[in-house]
Amino acid sequence: MSYSTQQIRNVALAGHPGAGKTTLFEALLHAGGAIQTAGSIERGSTVSDFDPIERERSHSIDAAIASIDHAPHGQPPIHVNLIDTPGYPDFRGPTLSALAAVETVAVVVDADTGISYGTQRMMAHAKARGLCRVIVVNKIDHPGAKLGALLDSLRETFGSEVLPLNLPNEGGKSVVDCFWQSTGTSNLGPVADWHRRIIDQVVEVNETVMDHYLDLGEGGLSGQELHDAFEQCLREGHLVPVCFVSARSGAGVRELLDVAERLFPHPGEANPPPFMKGSGDEAQPITATPDPQAHVIADVFKIINDPFVGKLGIFRVYQGTVRKDTQLFVDDGKKAFKVAHLFKLKGKDHVEVAQAIPGDIAAVAKIDELHFDAVLHDSHDEDHIHLAPMAFPRPMFGLAVEPASKGQEQKLATALHKLAEEDPAFVVEHNMETNETVMRGLSDLHLRIMLQRLKDRYGVDVKTHPPRIAYRETISGHADGHHRHKKQTGGAGQFGEVFLRVEPLPRGGGFEFVDEVKGGTIPGQFLPAVEKGVRQVLSGGAVAGYPMQDVRVIVYDGKHHPVDSKEVAFVAAGKKAFLDAIAKARPQVLEPIAELEVTAPEQHMGDISGGLSSKRARINGTDAQRGEIVVKAQVPLSELEGYAAELKSVTAGRGRYALDFSHYEPVPTQVQQKLVEAWKSPHHDED
Repeated sequence: MSYSTQQIRNVALAGHPGAGKTTLFEALLHAGGAIQTAGSIERGSTVSDFDPIERERSHSIDAAIASIDHAPHGQPPIHVNLIDTPGYPDFRGPTLSALAAVETVAVVVDADTGISYGTQRMMAHAKARGLCRVIVVNKIDHPGAKLGALLDSLRETFGSEVLPLNLPNEGGKSVVDCFWQSTGTSNLGPVADWHRRIIDQVVEVNETVMDHYLDLGEGGLSGQELHDAFEQCLREGHLVPVCFVSARSGAGVRELLDVAERLFPHPGEANPPPFMKGSGDEAQPITATPDPQAHVIADVFKIINDPFVGKLGIFRVYQGTVRKDTQLFVDDGKKAFKVAHLFKLKGKDHVEVAQAIPGDIAAVAKIDELHFDAVLHDSHDEDHIHLAPMAFPRPMFGLAVEPASKGQEQKLATALHKLAEEDPAFVVEHNMETNETVMRGLSDLHLRIMLQRLKDRYGVDVKTHPPRIAYRETISGHADGHHRHKKQTGGAGQFGEVFLRVEPLPRGGGFEFVDEVKGGTIPGQFLPAVEKGVRQVLSGGAVAGYPMQDVRVIVYDGKHHPVDSKEVAFVAAGKKAFLDAIAKARPQVLEPIAELEVTAPEQHMGDISGGLSSKRARINGTDAQRGEIVVKAQVPLSELEGYAAELKSVTAGRGRYALDFSHYEPVPTQVQQKLVEAWKSPHHDED
């Protein structure tokens, strides 16, 4: 099927684990004619969960993409790019990156269990990103589902703008439209009542439409007026429509596709993507127009390292047309690559296509320069363009890894690099000081999956151990420092003298180096050497061996020798003067504090709270919902080693938790003393 940008709908299925996103994904593909039979999670036959680990665990780990060419009865055909995203918070990296490629997020809610924190998290993220939100209530045919109470709860939680587009009927065996249709009955009452409420909500967003409605009534509104007002409501967050489905039985699934065709925005209607041109403070917002004749602008939102195809870069086209044999640049690269093959994705399968127009999602293979969030373009006029960065959760869980057998170091490094390319919330660090390679993720489960992939996909066995906690050092006061470096060993000597002072910066302030030298007492060519010496202390630490942050260093005086002053002398003088100042400036060790969210059955509240109190946690609040308690706390990361096993023990395996980085704060005095005593400062061994 050939299609235009106006016929494209980009939709991501998101929400809490267990809500039925993957089952709905299969049902939509089947209803749209993309597959002959809907796959089953239990049989491991779904289009989206094709990874062996996903099939083994029966839940999504990565985002999966497939397309539907759907022609509703009597309506123009549409092309739907559908993305199934993981529900578990452990795999938010692939979920959030996929949301950057769509206009509409369909947040799937389980009719049995109702609103969860995964639901709220996805709704908040989609709203912050300016995406159109739709709530899809799944499993409406379950006997215990209380759909009226759930709709009330959705409106109470997310606002009065939450209104149904259709209503469950016949005990969830079918659905009844209540937007275009104004008569009939449903399991939630007369259609006319809900029809009036949603029409009132839609028309009030547009003054012209509102005037027509007041003057002529609903019959005086054209279909185009209603569509335009509805689209404006979605774009501005004035309406969050609710659709009811049963993915298992198919009730409401075809109707959901029809709603996508008639009411979901196409790429030219939704809020424009937040593109910027330039860097830093000089970056200016630009608008990418969905014009197929303009220069190409596309964004790579997903990387897959396929063992057969090689590196696959999946991108969303925002402007221009990408054709086979097109020459494209990656970011600001000077050398273009040729699009030898262009693919559409259908789960693990790749279907070759001739072109990708504005709004479409496609992929290219075997281009090593591709990376997550790379911008592809066909003209140097589009150099320095990038999407506004997304806020990914900071990976807090760490494991130090090393190959189980010698000689596999390079193989391990390559495999870790490929895994990090695929997941923006998985990072790999190498600590030069401890010579540790540390992989960091969002949870124990996240890291276990990565270890399994290392073995299964890349054939690398590793040994692991807990990494050092990422402590930091800083100062809490002002102080002056001084050092004279003088060496005479017969021949040319070394001489450099530095006076400096240090000041604390606000938390997160980083580092500032300020030159206030007057009269050339330190010649300008030696100031970089002084800064180099200071930075050596910043990276290696001065108190307990951890990097230093949030400090300003002001060099204001010194001395030099016309013959003996050399760069090496001022490196040493700057380093020792900085250490001298730090010792007087009330140095502190900072520890990372995590935002912890624990969810467990209510009866375990006491055990959870007591356990957290023993870990120096600050409990910020608790919420009870449908028999579960959610505890929110701030906890030092150093206290959470082994917490997964502890929580599993006290909740009989029914507890779960998620972590996000919060901030750094000073460790207690006794903890700092232990850290200092455990570190033998390398500076003390120097002359």
